[in-house]
Amino acid sequence: MEKLKDYAEVVSRAERGELVFPTSVNAALRLQLALADPDCEMEDVIRKVLAEPQLAARTVALANAAAFNRSNSPVTSVRVAVQRLGFRHLYSMAASMVVRQFGNRINDPELRAKADQLWQHTAHVAALSYIIGRKLTHTDPDTALFAAIVHEAGGFYLLSCADELPGLLEHPEQWQGAAQEIITREMMKKMAIPEPVSQAIVALRGASLMPPPIGLRDTLLVARALAPVPSPLATEPPHASLADFIDGNVALAQILEESADDAASMSAALLA
Repeated sequence: MEKLKDYAEVVSRAERGELVFPTSVNAALRLQLALADPDCEMEDVIRKVLAEPQLAARTVALANAAAFNRSNSPVTSVRVAVQRLGFRHLYSMAASMVVRQFGNRINDPELRAKADQLWQHTAHVAALSYIIGRKLTHTDPDTALFAAIVHEAGGFYLLSCADELPGLLEHPEQWQGAAQEIITREMMKKMAIPEPVSQAIVALRGASLMPPPIGLRDTLLVARALAPVPSPLATEPPHASLADFIDGNVALAQILEESADDAASMSAALLA
């Protein structure tokens, strides 16, 4: 009964828009706000990236990933990395910092391991979404990358809440479904996620696939099913329509084979 009360309080806070973000995400949120400003200056962005060492390191790592380094010319400075990636990819990197900080503040070893696994899953989904959007679903790959990075934001928030309220997630029937959707929606609002991206993420729960896959939601669906690391919060196998689409799909297999290096380097950069 106490766990039900705890979970009800978590959901109630979400409904009231009272989600609590760790103070460590402030630098990344400031960068997101700056990048959303159409009058944003390059020098201001570079200063903000340099002010957050982890973000600076990951920005350089992503700029050196095969998908963004076709000339095989290594980047060694934040300035060149920002110029190579552009503001849209930098926005995605800032969002990744926000999401990861929820996992980083978890103390319980079991929950921390789940948070680590959830980020590994997220990184692989992000890399695959970029490739699938570009080569299969004809979805803007930059948007697909960003959506994948934030699509489990609600899961990270729940794991951080469970660290404060032990046993909170022991019974999936209590937190999956409509309550999970409420938390996901409020996380999207708190992070100022654009509505089309937010809608695609919320629509993932229980979704089926009508081939051929098209659009952002289908891009995420396929990428999640293909990710080599599963989400620790997933309790159901992929919908039969999705499994049927993936099994024996020659075109998809060829795309994945041709893009294996790009996917590996991009996911590695996000995990760095």
